Amino acid sequence: MSPAPALTPDAAMVLGIASTAMPFARTRKDEAERWLRVLRLHGDVGMALQALGVSEGPLHGQDESTPGAPTTPASADDRDVVAQATEDAIRIASRRGATGVATTDVLMAVMRFYGPDFDRVLRAHGTDRDEVIEQLGASPG
Repeated sequence: MSPAPALTPDAAMVLGIASTAMPFARTRKDEAERWLRVLRLHGDVGMALQALGVSEGPLHGQDESTPGAPTTPASADDRDVVAQATEDAIRIASRRGATGVATTDVLMAVMRFYGPDFDRVLRAHGTDRDEVIEQLGASPG
């Protein structure tokens, strides 16, 4: 059995910053927003998101909240969302035979974990899941 892939410096930076940002999120959508803001600045994912014109904040007039729509509280379970994303990113990197966990692996883990919540955040910032994956030349985790 081969050893688990190690975190690349960019992935470690993303996960470290995310771990300090998540306690301040009130909903899953807030968490997803924080992940996007961190990922936008680091590694291959950061370059891809910036190439797609992903904005720092949601585009004006594109608030994805629907009046009366339920909001899911952040971190509904007892497990740390950053630890979950890290574990999933390691699995994704291992499946592709990588020796390092890249920001792309972290993004795929976050997309999987947050699902439609992350999709709404991407749309609010001017892109979507398929466009990001295509820009990265990646396959969905």
